[in-house]
Amino acid sequence: MLIAIALLAGCTIAKPRTDDPLEKYNRKAYAFNDSLDKAVVRPVAVGYRKVTNPPVRRAVSDFFTNIRMPITIANSLLQARPKQAVQGSGRFLVNLTLGIGGFFDPASQLGIPLQENDFGVTLARWGVPEGDYLVLPFVGPTTVRDVWRLPIDSYFFDPLSYVSRNHHFHYGQYYLPQVVYLVTLRARAIDAESFLQSAYDPYAFLRDAYRQQRLYMIYDGNPPADVIEQMQGLKDKNFDPDELLDEQQKWEKKNSQPPSKL
Repeated sequence: MLIAIALLAGCTIAKPRTDDPLEKYNRKAYAFNDSLDKAVVRPVAVGYRKVTNPPVRRAVSDFFTNIRMPITIANSLLQARPKQAVQGSGRFLVNLTLGIGGFFDPASQLGIPLQENDFGVTLARWGVPEGDYLVLPFVGPTTVRDVWRLPIDSYFFDPLSYVSRNHHFHYGQYYLPQVVYLVTLRARAIDAESFLQSAYDPYAFLRDAYRQQRLYMIYDGNPPADVIEQMQGLKDKNFDPDELLDEQQKWEKKNSQPPSKL
């Protein structure tokens, strides 16, 4: 999700959505997660980037992307999409074998597309409404509908979670892969931090980025134009893009850092 903040960078200027009845609580949870990230998670991710090079990070990222492919395969079956399930299975097996355990990605070179899926998308495809936007401590953005992907996917479909549950070591070594996975995700997001830092309202920016990212997943990257317009508030008669752009520019001017003197 941290990487998804870059999705709104090239979008049409649109006001933040106001259908956020839990905003008061959500902002507190967002502030808590932001403080935790600055104090613990980000420093670890920065350290990870310093002790690794891009090829190593790419190999680790490919491994976790492939090992979590059963989540996509299972949800494709639950959505009655056998073609996508077969493609996901083929990608998983090719990378697991020819890709030396998933540390390389020959499946992409063979033209097998990467598709990501989860139980939240499954519920959406079967007509379950999105529900309120929700920010969870230690987890981050979700919705009343999407929150169910956390227990369902983790317990039934995630190989990493299965291994952790079924092995008992004194120091919890089998949770290490999940920790490395989270650090890998955070390290990948460092390059996209500038989008969030320059936002007029970082909380609203991340909220809209999350909703847009989920919308693109539901519609396989090609949501209908009217759905995008409704999500962005462009159909609101009171919406004035020039006014919003002016507010953004005033905020950026007020919060811009003066050039450092050498």
